[in-house]
Amino acid sequence: MNRIAHVRQARRRARRWVTMETTSGALLLVAAVLALAWASSPWRHGYSALSELALGPTALHLHLPLSAWAADGLLAVFFFVVGVELKHELVAGSLRRPREAAVPVLAAVGGMTLPAVLFTATVLLLGDREALHGWAIPTATDIAFALAVLAIFGRGLPRALRTFLLTLAVVDDLLAIVVIAVFYTSGINLLVLACALALVVVFGVLVRARRLRWWLLAPLALGAWGFMHASGVHATIAGVLLGFTVPARGVHGERQPRTHRLDDAVRPFSSGVALPVFAFFSAGVSLLDGDGPAAVLTQPVVTAIVIGLVVGKLVGVLGTTAMVTRFTPLRLPDAIGLRDLLPVGLLTGIGFTVSLLIAELSFPDSEHTDGAKIAILLATLVAAVGAALMLRWDARKARDRDMNQDELPDRDTDLIGTDEGA
Repeated sequence: MNRIAHVRQARRRARRWVTMETTSGALLLVAAVLALAWASSPWRHGYSALSELALGPTALHLHLPLSAWAADGLLAVFFFVVGVELKHELVAGSLRRPREAAVPVLAAVGGMTLPAVLFTATVLLLGDREALHGWAIPTATDIAFALAVLAIFGRGLPRALRTFLLTLAVVDDLLAIVVIAVFYTSGINLLVLACALALVVVFGVLVRARRLRWWLLAPLALGAWGFMHASGVHATIAGVLLGFTVPARGVHGERQPRTHRLDDAVRPFSSGVALPVFAFFSAGVSLLDGDGPAAVLTQPVVTAIVIGLVVGKLVGVLGTTAMVTRFTPLRLPDAIGLRDLLPVGLLTGIGFTVSLLIAELSFPDSEHTDGAKIAILLATLVAAVGAALMLRWDARKARDRDMNQDELPDRDTDLIGTDEGA
């Protein structure tokens, strides 16, 4: 009996460890570095062979390379978690009160619009019209990576800053999902899509039943994903739709909403397996092929993505928030000042996961794809380092009693890194 208890305790510790924000961010970083190092080494052909290794049933049109399984299959698990999180925030979380959510929502819109404009202007100015299809690459924010940097370097800052960033990033992900569904979908098979949606509906009914029957829910989710993949709509959209069906309030007398229950069940696999494996197969760009790294780094698409993610995100988030709080009655949440949004704007420039996905969807040719991926990794590094420095600068500065200038003393005193806000 003691042995079983020890095993269960070890499993709980492992689950807690893998879902920590710092751990998930570190796993993403390690996977990306390993992929980049292997793809740029003398043994890079082994990486290419592994990425192109095809598995799956041909009869179901699912005989796909491992890189495609990572992007279309494993990433759907991540998007399911995103869908569940979005559902909870909309029904019972930070997005349920429009007035309080208005500033981060508008900041997210500004933080997506300006990078797209800067990307488009840059590639046109540099004369690479073929790269225009990648306009959405710098609009995305990586929630896991951004929250990891905030957790490590934001100690001593108000916990409300994390809520603001999470709200902004969740809205950013929602808009990115819409962009993928609308602009990166072609040749839709309506009958197959209807089958996928029907399975989503059945999943939604069963996930509200008195008992969760995993042996039914898992095959239904897999079937919805398979039909969505075959329909022409990107398969990750199935994950989002399935997540949206999960009830965010207690049902059948349950105290814990099922959004929390399913999030707890799936997030360890998403953070510990799905995202790192996707990063490993997506970030492996060889710097030794072609004309070398100098030729890749001088591509217009590289300059456009770096400017979009680092400058566009920062100015879009900060500028939109400054205008909204200056010219409307809306104010920042309690305990947050405009200066706090300087590091937040840099954190939103960490595109990584979703940006890498959009890069693969944007360009059929390896030349633009490799350049885009290098730019995403470079911009993520610059944004993360800049955010870390700004977070420590912000934490050392004295704080006013009314940081959000709503003429009321700040009440939310919990800090990141304390027992209450950790």
